[in-house]
Amino acid sequence: MALDTLTDMRRMTRRQLLTGATALGAFVIGNGYVTAAKADWATEMVAMKPEDFATLIQMARDIYPHDRVADEFYVRAVKSYDVQDKAEMAEAGIRALNQRSREMKGEDYLDIGWERDRVDVLRSMEDDDFFQTVRGGLVTGLYNQKEVWPIFGYEGSSYEHGGYIDRGFDDITWIG
Repeated sequence: MALDTLTDMRRMTRRQLLTGATALGAFVIGNGYVTAAKADWATEMVAMKPEDFATLIQMARDIYPHDRVADEFYVRAVKSYDVQDKAEMAEAGIRALNQRSREMKGEDYLDIGWERDRVDVLRSMEDDDFFQTVRGGLVTGLYNQKEVWPIFGYEGSSYEHGGYIDRGFDDITWIG
């Protein structure tokens, strides 16, 4: 069954969705899409190979790990690489990441089961342009999503409400 649009995917049963797909790490990779086995999200690929995009999602989660932040927010944070002018750079970076991973751990990055082992691979590449580009993009791509702010206790901008002085700037209980 060919998937032409995300809308077509939403009309599919779970069995239809998983037919012809392969599980790779925590993700399910299909013909032109990536999802997670236990998720209510899926993303359609435009320019990147789905397995490379799944690797990019896992890389993002390993760079900025937050157990309480759902995968869909990491997907949104790296979705900007799934465009024609960035996909080639991203896929070349993923190839280099997988090569380093095979040299260090004997398998592709996404196949490494332990986060600690994946982080070892990332640390070995932290001076590479690709790693720095992804890491830098995640700062805004992940943390500028208003839906994740409550997870971290951030109430948003205070400027339009008169500033933080009158809005309990010192009521943050999680710092201390």
